[in-house]
Order: sequence, then C-alpha cells, then structure tokens
Amino acid sequence: MMSTAQLSSIQKSTSQHVQFSATDGYTLAGIQYTPALPIKAQIVVSSATGVPQQFYRRFAEYAAALGYQVLTFDYRGIGQSAPQHLKGFEMSYLDWGKFDLSGAIEFVQHAGLKTFVVGHSYGGQALGLTSNHQRVRAMYCFGTGAGWHGYMPFKEKMKVHVMWNIVFPPIVAVKGYLPWSKLNMGADLPVDVYKQWRRWCKNPTYFFADPDQPELKTLYAQVKTPIYAVAALDDDWALPNSRHAFMQHYRQAPMHYQNIEAQNYGLKSIGHMGYFRQGAEPIWDEVLMTFDRYIADET
Repeated sequence: MMSTAQLSSIQKSTSQHVQFSATDGYTLAGIQYTPALPIKAQIVVSSATGVPQQFYRRFAEYAAALGYQVLTFDYRGIGQSAPQHLKGFEMSYLDWGKFDLSGAIEFVQHAGLKTFVVGHSYGGQALGLTSNHQRVRAMYCFGTGAGWHGYMPFKEKMKVHVMWNIVFPPIVAVKGYLPWSKLNMGADLPVDVYKQWRRWCKNPTYFFADPDQPELKTLYAQVKTPIYAVAALDDDWALPNSRHAFMQHYRQAPMHYQNIEAQNYGLKSIGHMGYFRQGAEPIWDEVLMTFDRYIADET
C-alpha cells in the first residue's frame, strides 16, 4: 500500500463534475476522476443504497493516481441526482441498475479502454439489471447480499426488525419518503425504493421471489462477466451466506468468492461501510492488481 504522499509523487489526477443520461433519459450527476498519465482503463463505481457518491471519493482518487479513470455517480433520487422535492417522486428500486448503471457504463465507453465495475452492496446487485453488462470486463463487489434479516446475527436481526416494522413506517407515512439523512443512515430514499426494499428483505431469496418480477432470474443468468464477491466477516448485513444467496443467480458468471477479516488488512473493523473508508487501501490494492492482470493478459 502506498501513502497519499507517495501517490502524489507518482501522478496527479483531476476531478470534474459531469452530467450524463441514464438509458431512459433521466439526467444523472457524477464526478469523473482522471489520471495525468495515459489511462489504463475505466472504473465505474456502483454505489450502495442511499450512499452518496462522495463516500467513494478516496477510492476514486486512489485508483486515478494509479492510472484508472473513475466515474462515481448518484442514482436517481439520491444526492445530486435527486429532484428538488423527493415527496411524490416515482421510480422503481430496479431503475438504478436497469437505467442508471447502464447509462454510466455507456457514458465511459472510449475506444480501446476496458471498463470495470466496483460495486458496493446494491451496486453488486445492479450489474444483473443492466442492458450492457457485456461491456464490463470484470466486477469487484463488496458487501453484496440478499438483505434478508435471517442471514444476520441475532442482535442485528432484531435491530433491522425494529427499524423496518416499527420505526420507518410511521415516518414514511408522514414524510412521503424515507428521511434517512435525519437518522444519520445515508441519503433520503424515495418512497418506492423504501417499499420495495422492505418487501424484498422479508424473503430469503430477495427480489428473485417477487411475483411481479419474474424476468429477474433470466436476466441475471445471462451475465458472463467475471465477478469477485467480497464479504467481510464482520459485515453483519452481508455475511457469506447472504452473499451466496444472491450471487448464485449470476449463474454463468465466473465467480470468485473472498472472505476477509479486518486484522489482515491492518484495520480494527470493516463492517458494511469500511470497504471504502480511509485505511482500506490494502483492500483497494487487491482490486486494482486484479484489474491490472486483466489489462496485461489482453494487451
């Protein structure tokens, strides 16, 4: 792992706010991090539910300093891609993958440059919803699981049960959206995202059991992109059993499972968010070295 000072001595990178269209025409806000040296490849960061793109800034700057052009972006209804008033904003939770991530993958296409995806939680789910997953050479995802409380340790299971069934419903009924920011849990969520997420998390097979979404198993089975699915053993939201319950639906994708422990990376904890916090550079090194190998093998 290199320090920030060492990275700065290698090359400078620049960041630029950009706007691009989702594949259904919705305008999304992003930030593109560009290295000073020739670009190795493109990385699209696919965010977790309700996590604004700025959370991934450190990773993006780190990867850009090592030659990757990185795009972070906010899904519709989130952060800089949200409407002025979230109440009354209609969308499907699936739109983030189906239209938004598809649009981001399309936006970064440049002649001769490979595209990789780094997904966090929902971001690892989203690839199977895209219309252009065949453009992605490989995906690394962290904390991607099925969301069912039954996969969680008892204490976390009880906490999630209280939030879904006691805390959130009356707040959403009054506000017309889930004011996550007021609870210090992330960006506010559109009501449709909240409702679908709550319903799907009640089933061990998540949205694959939704009778209104019969096409999802077929869509995910079409993905052939190599996937590296990482689960921290202290990530109560997406432990290995939860990860497998979801990732098994990428039936044709070459799958690489990795379980990690915080102490092996010089960290006190990782949890569900620590994959992208300061100090996680040794984890990022593994991601970028893997992508480097794909580039080297095909040049």
